[in-house]
Amino acid sequence: MDAEFWLERWREGRTHFHQTRISPPLERFWPTLQFAPGSRVLVPLCGKSLDMPWLAQRGLNVLGVELSALAVEQFFDENRLTPQVRRSAMGDHYVAGNIEIIRGDIFDVDAETLRGCTGVFDRAALVALPRDMRPRYVQHVYGQLSDRYQGLLITLDYPQQEMDGPPFSVDDEEVQALYAGHSVAELVYRRDILDLEPKFQKAGVSKLDALAYRLQRRA
Repeated sequence: MDAEFWLERWREGRTHFHQTRISPPLERFWPTLQFAPGSRVLVPLCGKSLDMPWLAQRGLNVLGVELSALAVEQFFDENRLTPQVRRSAMGDHYVAGNIEIIRGDIFDVDAETLRGCTGVFDRAALVALPRDMRPRYVQHVYGQLSDRYQGLLITLDYPQQEMDGPPFSVDDEEVQALYAGHSVAELVYRRDILDLEPKFQKAGVSKLDALAYRLQRRA
């Protein structure tokens, strides 16, 4: 799966993964993390997520990373923000207030930038990647975040053989294996959401759970 797959989806408007509300686990569990005002929070593969303004409104500095220029432009337009734009080796940086989005590849985000993030909210990144890419992604991002990072991870658990991803199924066993080397992944939420997902119903998926993890650096 390459960058063109996602760019084409945004060009064609096939963005069912975009939520028109704040993620319920974010509202429920983020306050338990107790970040200091001004903390920098990474939102990988952010699209035009409404979760970013929600985080910014709580006094956090939000850093999104997104491949699609269309998604980035729509985010700022729809939130009535006028960004300043600069370029670096990581991509184009769009900045408005305490929200910054790098229009580029998450694998091009350098170690210094990742180390500056003490928080992370991952709703749509890990589940967007095929199985063979997930270990590289987790090591590159989570392996290089601040030594005192914490955050939330959302995954889906369904019979992968019943439907092709993305979003892909990433069950608890895989999450624990992916993060074991550097992070503690505590499962704090599991909910059956099949009734809320017509795409999965239409595909004949028999079971669909949303899982939420509280993450922190392993001591």
